[in-house]
Amino acid sequence: MNIVKRRRWQVAESAATPEALFWDRRAVLAGFGGLAAGAALMARPARADDDPLARLLPAKRNEAFKLDRPLTPEADNASYNNFYEFGTSKSVAGAAKRLKTRPWQVTIDGLVEAPITLDFTELVQKMPLEERLYRLRCVEAWSMTIPWTGFALAELVKLAKPTSGAKYLKMQTFMDPSQSPYQRSPGYPWPYTEGLTLAEATNDLAFIAVGAYGKPLPNQHGAPLRLAVPWKYGFKSVKSIVRFTFTAERPKTFWEQLQDSEYGFWANVNPEVSHPRWSQAHERVLSTGESVPTQLYNGYAAEVAHLYKDIKGERLFM
Repeated sequence: MNIVKRRRWQVAESAATPEALFWDRRAVLAGFGGLAAGAALMARPARADDDPLARLLPAKRNEAFKLDRPLTPEADNASYNNFYEFGTSKSVAGAAKRLKTRPWQVTIDGLVEAPITLDFTELVQKMPLEERLYRLRCVEAWSMTIPWTGFALAELVKLAKPTSGAKYLKMQTFMDPSQSPYQRSPGYPWPYTEGLTLAEATNDLAFIAVGAYGKPLPNQHGAPLRLAVPWKYGFKSVKSIVRFTFTAERPKTFWEQLQDSEYGFWANVNPEVSHPRWSQAHERVLSTGESVPTQLYNGYAAEVAHLYKDIKGERLFM
């Protein structure tokens, strides 16, 4: 008899329902032969300007990553976003449309065997894509549950081949005020910079998202690729990444530079550690407005708490 050991968050998926209009291209191909299959593919409507990424989606769901609450409706998820490059309100989707995400160059450099720059489409074709259901907890005390599509950040680390001196991974978003007028704003330390230790970056949960809800990421989510680290507050999940730099020195992140008394490097979720201006004990579930208790490490303590057991004298939770 096979005994399956479930991860702590592998509980019933509640009412989460995949999009009704998702369709499986492999099933279409299996049902037609040769020219008929080609005709069927040619007849389907073009998606995202026939983006090569769109042809890889939807990806197979990794059933190891499940939720204890329903998915956030796609429309709500798409219309309530933080993206300071395009404004300080939550209604940035319209402004973010000006960002050109194809072509998109990604640089991997620093303490690696051989620095490389490659196009996003080339990078994503090297990676094993999958869908994962993750919680997202914002430091502003609201939360979502999202079906991300992407690849484990550990796969990118493997591709980069960091040298023994690399201790941290620094990630930066684009810098182009012609597309992002807010990058002309004085007082902000552009470009947006984030960082993880290599141990965090290679943890099983660390994920690079290139899609959501079975489709390529919309711009307001950080297209074409963004970080998703569900045990940390949302501001750690840097968007529209153009550079991954392996370094021996801890990077100074965007929010640390802006206001380090309120936002630290680690930014792990903890209901018992309040923000200086509000409690983190509860969170408001987006779309329902329900208030639910916040969980330590956003419910992922069993998977990540060991990363911090030997770190002393640091603000691990804000």
